[in-house]
Amino acid sequence: MTGSGNGNAVEIHDLVKAFGSFVAVDHVSLTVPKGEIFGFLGPNGAGKSTTIRMLCGLLTPTSGQASVTGFDVHTQPEEIRRNIGYMSQKFSLYDDLTVEQNIDFFTGMYGVPRHLRRERKDYVLEMANLKQRRDTLTATLSGGWKQRLALGCAILHDPPVLFLDEPTSGVDPIARGAFWNLIHDLAETGHTVFVSTHYMDEAEYCHRLALMYRGKVIALGTPDELKQNLDGHGLLRLDTSAALDTMRALEGVPGVIESAVFGGGLHVVVDDGQAVMERIRQTLGSRNIEIRRLEPITPSLEDVFVALIEAEERRAA
Repeated sequence: MTGSGNGNAVEIHDLVKAFGSFVAVDHVSLTVPKGEIFGFLGPNGAGKSTTIRMLCGLLTPTSGQASVTGFDVHTQPEEIRRNIGYMSQKFSLYDDLTVEQNIDFFTGMYGVPRHLRRERKDYVLEMANLKQRRDTLTATLSGGWKQRLALGCAILHDPPVLFLDEPTSGVDPIARGAFWNLIHDLAETGHTVFVSTHYMDEAEYCHRLALMYRGKVIALGTPDELKQNLDGHGLLRLDTSAALDTMRALEGVPGVIESAVFGGGLHVVVDDGQAVMERIRQTLGSRNIEIRRLEPITPSLEDVFVALIEAEERRAA
């Protein structure tokens, strides 16, 4: 797999990674166009990090093909590593160095030409809003500022593709929001950003998403496409006086596909909204369960993900 003139930054075809009898990544195929923010969404253990490590040239695939900026993961891992930025949730920073010293270290490690190092350092300090903290010891930075510094260090060599593996894990919501603003700024300057997360709200920031579960991509599309494509089913918000009794009562109602606790009530996936709503009223009324709210709603990504996982579990069973 060679060349990158087709407009894709990342191409994956039937990628597999097995550790003994355990298949961590199971025949994944997808493409990521240049300049896209592409999100890998899924629970811990879904195979997101393993896929990213293969794409970064850090793990050798068991089978299948993949290329990043036209370089093959099997035969050209060194070229890939020179052309990407990589940031993990562990923030590969040196706590005993200042912000500026960390930047200086990584400019050397990434091979930034000497005549460009001051320019790239100034760019990173400005981009990450770290100018006032350049002399601060990294160990004393909050999680949000360390996150900004780690991102800045990952792009010092101006890589065309940036891999962010759970980059906001453990960071407070305000810092997460500011971080995503930086990601969008990078995409607008032509960088491709491949990011994994298990935060549903973060998925909304991505141009496209792959929902991953047990090593497989179980859905692929824009956030809006995924929310509109709940297998043609409807979604109801149901608040009652007894949520668990309600879930048990709904198990036998025709047209009810599944129900899940959501906030203080339930989200109920149905095959025909109006007809099923009347059956739900009758069933719960016969059991003296008070209905406080019952109405159709637009599914969230969390609803979509729960429904898709439930469907996968039923198929596996």
